Amino acid sequence: MLGQRDSGGSMYIEPKPASTVVILREGDSTLEVLLLLRNSTLSFKGGHWVFPGGKVDPDDYPDEAGQEHYLAACNAVIRETEEEAGIDISTERLQHISHWTTPEGGPKRYATWFFVCQLSQQVDITVDNDEILDHCWMSPEQALAACEAGELKLPVPTLKTLRRLAPIDDFAALEQHLSESEVYLFPPESPFYPSHCVPR
Repeated sequence: MLGQRDSGGSMYIEPKPASTVVILREGDSTLEVLLLLRNSTLSFKGGHWVFPGGKVDPDDYPDEAGQEHYLAACNAVIRETEEEAGIDISTERLQHISHWTTPEGGPKRYATWFFVCQLSQQVDITVDNDEILDHCWMSPEQALAACEAGELKLPVPTLKTLRRLAPIDDFAALEQHLSESEVYLFPPESPFYPSHCVPR
C-alpha cells in the first residue's frame, strides 16, 4: 500500500505480509537445506536462490482472532511450499525463527515470517517451472561458499539465516539452538512484527 512521500520525495511503501520456510534434512555428516531458483524474469529477487515461500493471501487468514497473523503466515508458507516444490508440510512442523522487513527504498517491501521445518523422510521435489525453475539440496556451508564464489545469488535474509545454521550438524543440535534462541527481528523492535499473535 502506498503512503505519503518522505522528505526526499520517495513514495513510502507499506510492507506486505509474507512467509518463508527453511526446509531441512539430515545429510551424511551435516544438515542440508532446500534452495529454489527464482525465475530471472521475476521483479523481486529474480535469479536468486531462496527458501520456499511467498505473499500471505487474504484466504490464508483464519476466521478466529488472536493468532490470526501467525496462522496466516503458516497457511501461506504451507500453500507456497506445495505450489513451488511439491512438498506437503503442516503447521505443527513449523518452528518460527525470525522476521525480516524489507528496508525502505525499493519498489517492493515485505514483512516476512521465517520458519524452519525438519524433514524426517525423503521427499520428491517438483518445481512449478514458472516462478521456480530449479532446486538443490546443500549444506549451509556449501551454499555460503557458492555465494562467495559468485556461483549463486542469495538474498540477504537467506544469507544471514544460512550463516546462523552453518555451525549446526544435526536435528538434535538444531532443537537445542532453537530452544536457546529468541526470534530474530530485522529491524529490531520492528513495528511490522505482530508478536502478540505468536503462540507462547
